Amino acid sequence: MDTRWHDVTVDANVYVQLQDLTNILSQMSHFQFALTYGSFIDLKKSRITASSLWDQTKSYIRISGCKTDIYLRALGTLHYSKLPAFSHILDHVQNIKLETFARQLFTLLEDLRLEEIIKHLRPGTKKDFNIRTSYLKHFFLTQLKTNNTRGLALDELFCIIYLLLQADSPEKNFPHAHKRQLEALQYIKPHLYESFEAKTTEQIANISTNIVEKLLPHYEDMTNTYFTLPIFKWGKSFRENTLFDELTRTDDVANKDKEEMRQDHQEYFDETFSTWHQENKNKTRQQTFLQMDLDVGTKTNLKVGNARETESGDQAFATAQGTSEKSNRKDYSELSTLESYENKKAQKRQKAPYGIDNIDAISVLKEAKAPSKKDLSTYETYKTHIKPYQRKLAKTIEKILEHKQIEKRSNLHYGRLSKNLLPVVTDEFPRLFYKKDEQSNEFDAVFTLMVDCSASMYDKMEETKHGVALFHEVLKDLRIPHAIVGFFEEATSGLKKGYPNYFHIIHSLTDSLYADNGAKIIQLEPEEDNRDGYSIRVVAEKMLERREKHKYLLVFSDGEPSAENYEQNGIVDTYLAVSEVRKRGIDVIGMFLAKGEIYKQDEELMKNIYGDKRLMIQDISELPDYFAPLLKKLLLKTI
Repeated sequence: MDTRWHDVTVDANVYVQLQDLTNILSQMSHFQFALTYGSFIDLKKSRITASSLWDQTKSYIRISGCKTDIYLRALGTLHYSKLPAFSHILDHVQNIKLETFARQLFTLLEDLRLEEIIKHLRPGTKKDFNIRTSYLKHFFLTQLKTNNTRGLALDELFCIIYLLLQADSPEKNFPHAHKRQLEALQYIKPHLYESFEAKTTEQIANISTNIVEKLLPHYEDMTNTYFTLPIFKWGKSFRENTLFDELTRTDDVANKDKEEMRQDHQEYFDETFSTWHQENKNKTRQQTFLQMDLDVGTKTNLKVGNARETESGDQAFATAQGTSEKSNRKDYSELSTLESYENKKAQKRQKAPYGIDNIDAISVLKEAKAPSKKDLSTYETYKTHIKPYQRKLAKTIEKILEHKQIEKRSNLHYGRLSKNLLPVVTDEFPRLFYKKDEQSNEFDAVFTLMVDCSASMYDKMEETKHGVALFHEVLKDLRIPHAIVGFFEEATSGLKKGYPNYFHIIHSLTDSLYADNGAKIIQLEPEEDNRDGYSIRVVAEKMLERREKHKYLLVFSDGEPSAENYEQNGIVDTYLAVSEVRKRGIDVIGMFLAKGEIYKQDEELMKNIYGDKRLMIQDISELPDYFAPLLKKLLLKTI
């Protein structure tokens, strides 16, 4: 299924994996993944984000882009960026003329430094970073031409800086660049080359500051924003050196003593760069551009608290592990990060059995009333309309039952004598008898039909009732127990006691076969919001109490879930609910009800929630035409 940010759909299955990747790599089980305007760690909302820059790319690029954004923040910024250096760069660029450029330059150089660290520690990430770099090179080349045309000088220079740092050869030409920007590039090149050898955030901050100071008198600030600062909602009250240590600090310091660390002990690992620029020519090794030598490394003193030897925590994405060897970070075997993460998830599930997004949802049963004379009259017209479908469907099922081959059990010691007497000659102990068993015509199945009663169903509810009536009448004729439940959430603006979710019980599994009670279906009406994931889980619980072998849950809906504090995660939560219920043995089918046209985004939404088990009905008036074949297919599976 799809979830949405800025009117862009994202595969919810991938979203769930990105969420798991965020929690496992960051070792922060409460952190949420989100796709927004930039890639950063949001301290206020406890989330790690990927940039919406990847929105319009191909699927494989989007996935690798989001994954590398998570790698950079969860493995890089969280553990390897120094907080004092952030304070330094922010204090320096605050209120200067080139503040936007300075922030983005610092982020770019720091991310390139972190990328090399991550690829060294986890070689399996290289494939995704290669895809990331390939796309961004094309992106910034396009932006270079655009900025040149629009006369955005510093934006153009920033694009040139990125392309230079990621160049595949020492002689990188920029034929589309303005002469002024090329001259400025030569002026700042020595500082850019220094970034290849920078091992700390502080060094990156100093390099960025030097470049900004040289450009300050000659340029106006950038217009475009390509990168955001890696830490959002920045504060100055931090006392730890890294963000991970700060976030995991539980006790206040006992005193104000400070330990002086030797500079050589503050490096994360030894690294050798082979670069082509004259300032750092390497005569002893083959020359490559921006290629880190990963053959030599030293242990890091990063305080991560523990470790796993095989980095199995990356199982959310197999490529994250790749061919990685034992991590240089401390041994994780004592804490077992992944196990700890799963335990925390289990605890969350106990506290929120219907999903973490539904922890404040409240279930409210609403029993259908006895039908009025008007309801009975209206339902008779429904029955007249659906009678042809009902008769045809029931007749088809009955014929199949009548003509179904009665299987016989053969090779028995007693029973009816078989015509095949060859085993008397060929077998030492021949079995010459068979039996015929009468098979029951009863269906070992139970159905529940859920009807979305949100406000958006106001122009579809009348036709929907015809489909519900067909469902009821056919199953009643075949003596198959079934439930019909309308679901909606009360709009709870200003309420503090939770979100009341109403389950309008038209028919229950115990009373659905009663004669002449179908008119209760008339009471289904459009109400307010819909919290689909929660509702599916609640209804499924009742079905799981039944002993029937085949359990079918059909969900009538006209679009994505919409309820208070449910908009962003509602689609993902519904996807998870469907997956959970299916794993427990209930076959869930989604039925999308349109009003004349099915849009591509609706098709993708239903596909990603329900997979292949979905029915897209273009015009609600055609519901019986679609519904009858579906019921036939499901019923035949139970025979």
